[in-house]
Amino acid sequence: MSDIAIRVEGLGKQYRLGQRASYRRLTESLTDLATAPFRAIRQRIDASVKQGGTREPPDDGTFWALDDVSFEIKQGEVVGIVGRNGAGKSTLLKILSRITEPTKGDVWLHGRVASLLEVGTGFHPELSGRENIFLNGAILGMRRREILQKFDEIVAFSEVEKFLDTPVKHYSSGMYMRLAFSVAAHLEPEILLVDEVLAVGDVQFQRKCLTKINDIGKDGRTVIFVSHNIGAISTLCNKAIFLMNGLIHSQGQTKEIIHEYLTTVDRKNPSSSKLTINDGDKTATISSIEIIDRDNSPVTNLVVDKSFGIAFDFNVIEANANPQPCILLSTTDGIKLFQSICTDNFTAIKQYRAIIWIPENFLNDREYILTCALTSPNPTRIHVSVDTTITVLDNINAPTRGDYKGIMHGVLRPLLNWEVK
Repeated sequence: MSDIAIRVEGLGKQYRLGQRASYRRLTESLTDLATAPFRAIRQRIDASVKQGGTREPPDDGTFWALDDVSFEIKQGEVVGIVGRNGAGKSTLLKILSRITEPTKGDVWLHGRVASLLEVGTGFHPELSGRENIFLNGAILGMRRREILQKFDEIVAFSEVEKFLDTPVKHYSSGMYMRLAFSVAAHLEPEILLVDEVLAVGDVQFQRKCLTKINDIGKDGRTVIFVSHNIGAISTLCNKAIFLMNGLIHSQGQTKEIIHEYLTTVDRKNPSSSKLTINDGDKTATISSIEIIDRDNSPVTNLVVDKSFGIAFDFNVIEANANPQPCILLSTTDGIKLFQSICTDNFTAIKQYRAIIWIPENFLNDREYILTCALTSPNPTRIHVSVDTTITVLDNINAPTRGDYKGIMHGVLRPLLNWEVK
């Protein structure tokens, strides 16, 4: 018996820009017939371009959201799909969910499929939350008795018990999402497809959802998880697929794919080392906040085994204002890791430069939210920069790893001393 849960071969989805109707005029058909030899030449050129992982956009008003996508996922695997906006991630999940028909290619799914692609997918707005639970269960092919066995767990997890008999059209987007996820996760589909919809809920419920996805994978069910939360992908998924411009750029072990994705995005879209500054209260102003290396040069690619500095250039405008540079580092799901404040006195009216150094082998490879500020000792916030996402990349060949090349778990990754006797 095959252990393949999902098989995709030569999958493609083409859209025509600005056109809704699917019919074609006779003149279009005749033109296609006349230009067929030239299209064959063009297809060979496109095929050669695709081998390099990039593709020129077509000039006939169409584009391929997905093109020649092939992969296999085994039963019990949790696979993350990564890629920039417009890479084809959501289109892929819609095809797997049978919401959208592919233009070409084949898909084989072995088992019941539940999908959570957008808020309230599959819910009938006029029905109550209770009725939608039974409706979704019936769609999955479950008997009423099976749904009743899971009913209390679904309601408890979703936290919408007070509104269970209210039509879901009156639910907030957060309530909609909580119930939709709870139904999809608890009715025990063999295959669960989850898109970025988890971003709708609050931080606490997001954590519950991620824990539930992890439990589903441990139960031997198959999960495809699309998210921009690289930390969640790293933690939950044992494999990953990197989509770029509708093509599979690479696929394999999560650690290697995420590293390739982050470095590829950084090469194509180098971010500035300078952070954007908000207006202050005129007692002190920040002129620049910049991420630098040990040579005081601007740096955009942060690596686990290399230290970096956060340099504050600021001006004290009002005597005795005594602003203190401060940073707060958090995870992308809202967990505050640490805060650090420079306690020197800055009372004279002049320009200052203060640098805080983040040591090597301290942060793990993931995304963090960096908040920089000037605070008064009260503490009253004086001047704050916008929150900035920073990405720390891994170096699997770092000496501190030894021969171990696997996933390094945790939010932080300090290099601690081991005593061996």
